[in-house]
Amino acid sequence: MSGIPHDHYEPKSNGAKWVHSRLPVIGLLYDTIMIPTPKNLNWMWIWGIILTFCLAMQIITGVILAMHYTPHVDLAFASVEHIMRNVNGGHMIRYLHMNGASLFFVAVYAHIFRGLYYGSYKSPREITWIIGMLIFVLMMGAGFMGYVLPWGQMSFWGATVITGLFGAIPFVGEAIQTLLLGGPAVDNATLNRFFSLHYLLPFVIAGLVIVHIWAFHTTGNNNPTGVEVRRTSKADAEKDTLPFWPYFVIKDLFALAVILAVFFAIVGFMPNYLGHPDNYIEANALATPAHIVPEWYFLPFYAILRAFTSEVWIVIFFEFISGGIIDAKFFGVLAMFGAIIVMALAPWLDTSSVRSGRYRPMFKWWFWILVADFVFLTWLGAMPAEEPYATLSLIGSAYWFGYFLVILPLLGVIEKPLPQPATIEEDFASHYGKSDATPAE
Repeated sequence: MSGIPHDHYEPKSNGAKWVHSRLPVIGLLYDTIMIPTPKNLNWMWIWGIILTFCLAMQIITGVILAMHYTPHVDLAFASVEHIMRNVNGGHMIRYLHMNGASLFFVAVYAHIFRGLYYGSYKSPREITWIIGMLIFVLMMGAGFMGYVLPWGQMSFWGATVITGLFGAIPFVGEAIQTLLLGGPAVDNATLNRFFSLHYLLPFVIAGLVIVHIWAFHTTGNNNPTGVEVRRTSKADAEKDTLPFWPYFVIKDLFALAVILAVFFAIVGFMPNYLGHPDNYIEANALATPAHIVPEWYFLPFYAILRAFTSEVWIVIFFEFISGGIIDAKFFGVLAMFGAIIVMALAPWLDTSSVRSGRYRPMFKWWFWILVADFVFLTWLGAMPAEEPYATLSLIGSAYWFGYFLVILPLLGVIEKPLPQPATIEEDFASHYGKSDATPAE
């Protein structure tokens, strides 16, 4: 399962041998749980188990909610109230699901930025990175469709605005928008479509997560140094690694317990903090909210979408050379999706031969500005579409694209990296001291 030399599962009993020869599922589980893992992993490698927990929680709570939800424009809002008031434990199930989406995105953003800092997207892990980006896009789709289901004011108008963006695509936009909506406007057919897709996508995500895990178990895990585990012999590999069980499982479970303590405190004491007040009003097509905003985890990309107005020179330029085909609305859609695409292309845009940002002094500055820019765009996405927020959004968007398309390629040429450790064992010893003790079997 992994290219790192290690002991594989050997069935002992006759029954285990019989099962293993016909369906080696026990061997696959053993190789997964005992996979040699770089022993210098830090606390930024905890997000995998948080994401796995979130996915399981969202699927379980989502299935329970679906048993009581009615996907009809006349009944959806009332069915959510029914869940909250009449179903045993319904309010807790809904709050877990609603706030679980926020925890899911907190974890995935931390996971992505950790990968960007430590170069987890670099060879031989490009496919692992691309699969991760696909999971992220599907998460956004599932999150958006789920936000529509309560059929509150912000749900309805958020769906109207976002689906309207597809209509800006030249030639095929109107057909795509009609296909999404099931008609000329957001209505009952739209709600049914979104409910079906919202129910389906988590299972697609679960399948991709299995492929994602399979991919990095094949290439081996990245680590803070970016130095690969030695594969010359089993003895060398053992000096660089520890079995995933029990060392990293216990560490991950401890981190999960700490994060869940905070999560359940939020669910128990301030479950509606991240919700918009207008979404507790039933959808009304005749009353437009004063300020339409999506959920917080979409805000950075929403800010990028709104940044490119018809007054921006690059929009004017593309509108001119395209003969009006690319207008401000379509350019905003391209920018929004382009902001995700440039992240997916990081393996090919980063020209540095050094994997980890730990040994790249210039890269560190630009990276932390990127993190600050992401937070800045999140705040701007919640602001009204007026000055000075429009100009600030344009500046934030320019840096986002500039980082991936200009800064990353240039840094690989001009940056002088710091010396790297020769092995993971050397890095581990420098932090924790050399030990001749071998881990317990």
